[in-house]
Amino acid sequence: MNGGCESPRVVFADDAVVVVDKPSGMPSVPARTPDDPPAVAVVLRAAWGDLEAVHRLDRDTSGLLVLARTAAARAALGAAFESRQVAKRYLAVVAGRLPAAAGTLHLPLADDPARPPAKRVDPILGRRATTRWRVVAQADAGRRRTLVQLEPVTGRSHQLRAHLKWLGCPILGDRLYGPQGGSDVGPLALHATSIEFSHPLDGRAMRLESQPAGPPWDAFAAAIAAVTTRSAAAPSG
Repeated sequence: MNGGCESPRVVFADDAVVVVDKPSGMPSVPARTPDDPPAVAVVLRAAWGDLEAVHRLDRDTSGLLVLARTAAARAALGAAFESRQVAKRYLAVVAGRLPAAAGTLHLPLADDPARPPAKRVDPILGRRATTRWRVVAQADAGRRRTLVQLEPVTGRSHQLRAHLKWLGCPILGDRLYGPQGGSDVGPLALHATSIEFSHPLDGRAMRLESQPAGPPWDAFAAAIAAVTTRSAAAPSG
């Protein structure tokens, strides 16, 4: 059982790691309550044995998630994430137009006590959070929407979502940070499209990519194809 979510698609696997394309709505780590859907590792256990996610994606974020198959792989990949030796990129469809073609946000984030589990920009109490962003394409079709590529330099919870809200361009489908409490219908339009890391066994450079599809991504199909390729593992250098 996977709580009604589609199953995660395995895009790479060997004796040390499994990388999947996680669907929106599926937790990347074990659920907090019995009412939550099962996490990715639980769904894959029958086919792949015991797995542990080495990083997190928000439950409603789709895209690439790395899981370790051994304790040694977990330790090596965990250290790589901790030391920021892993490069991740995302695509998002946002409401409105961003203020420039590209930029970098240095906006500390803290818990928002009035709206848990939401985060807020807080220069006094917040933890350092940095996001690089770049406009990829724009579409109107009656509603102003923008496809943006995102690179989180830090990895704070809800970082990309909170930063885009601060820019005045919330992600479509975001029920926490969207307008009028998140009235957009549909899943969160945030997808982890690319991840680069050193393989924990032999150190070879790994790069995996994923293309989002379906609404609202279909309006940007050509632009998405231009910045991503079909999921594959390949040397990054």
